[in-house]
Amino acid sequence: MSFINFIQNFGIQFLLSIIIGYLFGSISFSIIFTKHFERTDIRNMGSGNAGFTNVLRSAGILPSLLTLIFDFLKCAIAIYIANVVFYLISGVNTPNFIALQTNIYLTGFACIVGHIYPCFFGFKGGKGVLTAASFALITDWRLFLICMFIFLIILFFSKIVSLSSIIAVGSLPIVVFIIKFVFDYLPGVEANFSLSYVILATVFYLLIATLIIFKHKNNIHRLILHEEKRIKPKSKN
Repeated sequence: MSFINFIQNFGIQFLLSIIIGYLFGSISFSIIFTKHFERTDIRNMGSGNAGFTNVLRSAGILPSLLTLIFDFLKCAIAIYIANVVFYLISGVNTPNFIALQTNIYLTGFACIVGHIYPCFFGFKGGKGVLTAASFALITDWRLFLICMFIFLIILFFSKIVSLSSIIAVGSLPIVVFIIKFVFDYLPGVEANFSLSYVILATVFYLLIATLIIFKHKNNIHRLILHEEKRIKPKSKN
């Protein structure tokens, strides 16, 4: 199937999936829960970032735990709905594997973009780490476990969430390529795992890693100056 035919056959599904992913991603639970518990906007607290770490540091454990859970779930829900729409419009029980995977990756990427630039909250959101972790778990549990292990090891020694996130996210395209190419494609573990799929997964995770690391540019600057804060939850009296 040529690229033009590919877009002609699945373009509407892809567009709808991007919209679904972005809208779900734009639901910023860090802002919602912080406003509920603290009566203020998390973007006016601490580092000003609408993310899990700032919620933990500024609002406490319960709001941060709820943020973690719901930010993790929203990507899964968005992909589920996008896939349902994909099947309904395509009208087939077993659609083209690459088309379905493209649909999943487009939805997940759009969800991460929505989390970072939420249309419901003035396009000022978090940095996308939790949503990316959720997406990694959905697309390949091995990728999730390896990158989570990297994150926890760095966090254990550094106590700096941003450094752990940057290194873990930066490893995503490398790890996914090794998994898909070396362990799936070369030995022919799964017939559908073509070279096109390996490239698809690697390119999307490269885009995700680039976007999230870019959003950490201020953290990188503080890390260089040794000014980045270590993790410390807000204590409640």
